[in-house]
Amino acid sequence: MIPRTGGRILADALLLHGADRVFCVPGESYLDVLDALYDLPIEVVVAKHEGAASNMAEADGKLTGRPGLCFVTRGPGATHASVGVHTARQDSTPMILFIGQVPRAVRGREAFQEVEFAQMFGPLAKWAAEIDDTARIPEFVARAYQVATSGRPGPVVLSLPEDVLSGSAAVADVVAEERGANALPAATAAAFEAELRRAQRPLVIVGGSLWTAESCELLRGFAERFELPVAASFRRQDLLDNDHASYVGHMSLGMSAKLAERVRQADLIIALGTRLSDVTTGGYELLCVPRPRQRLVHIHPEPGSVYQADVEVRATPQEFLAGVRDISVSEIPWQQWTAEARGEFVRFTSIETAAPPTGVDLRRVVAHLSERLPADSIITNGAGNYTVWVHRYFRYKPLHTELAPTSGCMGYGLPAAVAAKLRHPERTVVCFAGDGCFLMYPQELATAPIVVIVVNNGMYGTIRMHQERRFPGRVSGTQINNPDFVALARSFGAYGERVEATEAFAAAFERALAAGRSALLELVVDPAQLTPDKRIQAPFLP
Repeated sequence: MIPRTGGRILADALLLHGADRVFCVPGESYLDVLDALYDLPIEVVVAKHEGAASNMAEADGKLTGRPGLCFVTRGPGATHASVGVHTARQDSTPMILFIGQVPRAVRGREAFQEVEFAQMFGPLAKWAAEIDDTARIPEFVARAYQVATSGRPGPVVLSLPEDVLSGSAAVADVVAEERGANALPAATAAAFEAELRRAQRPLVIVGGSLWTAESCELLRGFAERFELPVAASFRRQDLLDNDHASYVGHMSLGMSAKLAERVRQADLIIALGTRLSDVTTGGYELLCVPRPRQRLVHIHPEPGSVYQADVEVRATPQEFLAGVRDISVSEIPWQQWTAEARGEFVRFTSIETAAPPTGVDLRRVVAHLSERLPADSIITNGAGNYTVWVHRYFRYKPLHTELAPTSGCMGYGLPAAVAAKLRHPERTVVCFAGDGCFLMYPQELATAPIVVIVVNNGMYGTIRMHQERRFPGRVSGTQINNPDFVALARSFGAYGERVEATEAFAAAFERALAAGRSALLELVVDPAQLTPDKRIQAPFLP
């Protein structure tokens, strides 16, 4: 062993753990790491804002199942980056945020940009710590990888004092051990089989982050073998091809009333991978806490659910689905139940209804893209009422074609699209963003060649919807003074075009794809149309 700087020890540890990309906004507090990365085959993606960098890392973790990596500087850099940590926590995404810190000699004096990061991030992260010894860097990094990927995946935050990175040590590298798959106990498989045998109206709810192409294929076979209806939990629609006969809809904001009623009428809920969040469960009303009216089989790798299940299975989706391949039921009395639920989904997502009186019809835009785009195209979005159209009318197909935050994070879509395009440059990546959502990180348009669709209604639509419900006609704080989006896009070297009519969209989208660089399409929509089913009525129309 020869002495290495802390920055080099850290960079070597990342390479040893398989890192090929980090996202960052540079800071003087971790220059030793940046210098070390200069010599290694790890791509350094420089974002324009720490919030965007952390969202990129979170999205990369979603796509790969390995920790997304982000470096930011102390103080403002870390506080900006906290948004990605929050999303990684709520979305169960493996991620590691590295934060440059003031030197140890001045710790505790409120030095320039000093923050106690272990305390700040403790409630947000699975583990937050400070590396106080150069020689312990390999140990901390190995533990960070292990914590981020074990059980329910999530974010880890490591604080890096500047002198720990500039100091040197002769120390061996350490690699985190990968967790192997566990066999499902025979008693657990038998308990599940008994639940399925007595069911008359079962419903599978899939979600969570521990999915692979193999486990999605197991899910398809499982659903087909037992003719089970499968609903996706909030923003997990790409776990089963939405054109499959078993797929019955999305338990989300703007959920179908018919699907919600199916949940109420079900006598068995098979929650597979999902933690059953408040959005998925309709504010914990479709499934009552702590003991639902329905029988509940809950498959999740980590304890801590708010629900008391009749059968609790501590396993990943793949472990469970592989473990129940040999079970059988003599009769399947719910074929009609499944077929009816599928028919309700098809009708709910039909666009053969009245269009809004003015502006671009988002239903037809999303439906067109669903038919036009290759099956492996990646659709990203942030938060806002515009997402209701996206999730309702787009048919997701293979795994990792949906990047959307269950944390409800505005601004997520554009950084996520950048991460997706860098990870899969051969695939089409389309970001949907509301005008307010886009303006969180518009500068990232210059980071990778993506297509961004900005839905411009001149307001924070979700908040305006709640405002009209509670204080009709009293508009306060929800209007947006927007820039010229096309000019803004062109200032970043991107293609830009404004679309004011539905029939003009298809050709405009083809021009955006053919531009050979980042492209932005601004869709001017009817501001009175808050969701596909909710409209501001006179006399309070904008």
